[in-house]
Amino acid sequence: MSEKYDVIVIGSGPAGYVAAIRAAQLGLKTACVEKWKNEEGKGVNGGTCLNVGCIPSKALLDSSYKYHEAKEDLGLHGISTSGVEINIPSMIARKNQIIKNLTGGIASLFKANGVTSLFGTGKLLAGKKVEVTDFDGKVTVYEAENVILASGSSPINIPPAPVDNDVIVNSTGALEFTEVPKRLGVIGAGVIGLELGSVWNRVGSKVTVLEALDSFLAIMDQQIAKETQKILTKQGLDIRTSSRVTGSKVNGKEVTVTYLDKDGKEQHETFDKLIVCVGRRPFTENLLAADSGVNLDERGFIFVNEQCETNAPGVWAIGDVVRGPMLAHKGSEEGVMVAERIAGQKSQINYDIIPNVIYTHPEVASVGKTEEQVKASGEPYNVGTFPFAASGRAMAANETHGLVKIIAHAETDRILGCHIVGPSAADLVQQVAIAMEFGSSAEDLGMMVFGHPTLSEAIHEAALAVHGHAIHIANKKKR
Repeated sequence: MSEKYDVIVIGSGPAGYVAAIRAAQLGLKTACVEKWKNEEGKGVNGGTCLNVGCIPSKALLDSSYKYHEAKEDLGLHGISTSGVEINIPSMIARKNQIIKNLTGGIASLFKANGVTSLFGTGKLLAGKKVEVTDFDGKVTVYEAENVILASGSSPINIPPAPVDNDVIVNSTGALEFTEVPKRLGVIGAGVIGLELGSVWNRVGSKVTVLEALDSFLAIMDQQIAKETQKILTKQGLDIRTSSRVTGSKVNGKEVTVTYLDKDGKEQHETFDKLIVCVGRRPFTENLLAADSGVNLDERGFIFVNEQCETNAPGVWAIGDVVRGPMLAHKGSEEGVMVAERIAGQKSQINYDIIPNVIYTHPEVASVGKTEEQVKASGEPYNVGTFPFAASGRAMAANETHGLVKIIAHAETDRILGCHIVGPSAADLVQQVAIAMEFGSSAEDLGMMVFGHPTLSEAIHEAALAVHGHAIHIANKKKR
């Protein structure tokens, strides 16, 4: 038996590496197991998020938007451009360099905090033992006082469109195109599908998004969802809801997709590339020995309580592999909570106030309850909205699409939710998340002084509008 640790973390994505660093900061002898390899065959940390998820997709989103802006929008600012071109291999190379910098950064943070990296595949055995099979096949078993499972998630595959990593790809493959596909199909109008569709739409692809559900962004506030669909459609995304894919056939370098439309009629569409983005599933393959004592729930997630404890004493699970939204920041905070609870602290997370963001342009962001959820609960409520078209700062930046929406309890005035589609929505919604964490009312936000001119003033005006007090728009009658 090799050396023993206070904490062994399996997985070094945003949940795992944060848990490992925080545990080490608290004086616990910590190791982190990671099986990810780079193109050179060397182990790297960061998991899906840094290697093929959040970070690389944002790099491509920013690069593609700068190209679109230079090509289409700079003339509005009096800036003349000609012959604007995009070099896709260079765009991909920049993305890869960002990945390298950030994954290398985690290695440096591990070293600075005294976390031991164990590269290979980790498996939880009975009695809090962890079996690690390295890249050469050597097996070592480690003992731990506590084990944190942070194995993440993987793309869901569907039989009608099997991924071949050539013509039909998943979200990982869509980050590696070497040229712009003239006709691009995307199955799934969720966060990943819309973001990747936006990237390639901006650089010249004719993008068709096929969504099986009847409504667009069904889990979001529907006023914001409808506004988002209108904006993205105007940008060129052909979004087809009620379109259930039933089959696909690859013919050389193109694929013909068969789907049923809203009337149940069979339709066919041919693409040069097809991205399958129908969601992700928890990754537990070969993670748990049969006698590990850890249970899965009916959906395949590791079963945990509110503090992320599993059925097995001393074994915890965090991030995408457990219940709740698959969000990097949710996993990171769970990592901090678990590390601190192992160290004897009473940390906890407010799961009701976790922001959600779609990084299209404009961005879409939300925190708290949607109007549909509040209405279904029977709670009395008021709503205030403010359009970016009435924002001086948004107008100056030519970023006038979208709006801010704030929902507050009609009796207590406590903020129940905020939903935004518009410029810098991801950053703006965090202001409301902070207010909600401290139990603020809409009136509290309305009484605060916001800098002028800023996009944040849209938050201020929406809060004022909850009670019909907005200054820079005509107020609707108070509910």
